[in-house]
Amino acid sequence: MATIRKSITFTDQQDNWIKLKVESGHYTNDSEYIRDLVRKDQQENMKMAELKNAIDEGLQSGRSSLKIIDIIEQVDNGKL
Repeated sequence: MATIRKSITFTDQQDNWIKLKVESGHYTNDSEYIRDLVRKDQQENMKMAELKNAIDEGLQSGRSSLKIIDIIEQVDNGKL
């Protein structure tokens, strides 16, 4: 996978936070920490898109003829 070099600027407080993460042993260097943040952000955005799609699908499916208690029962019985 190709990599692209970027130059970014942080405040002193942000830089100290990054250094703390690296010094604690969670990451080997600044770049690894920043890449991990980007990956987590990408995953979170994908989850939100999936949730939005599920909500849209639910809204488009119309109203259920089932009562809440029936839905709960089906969920409890592993049918939903």
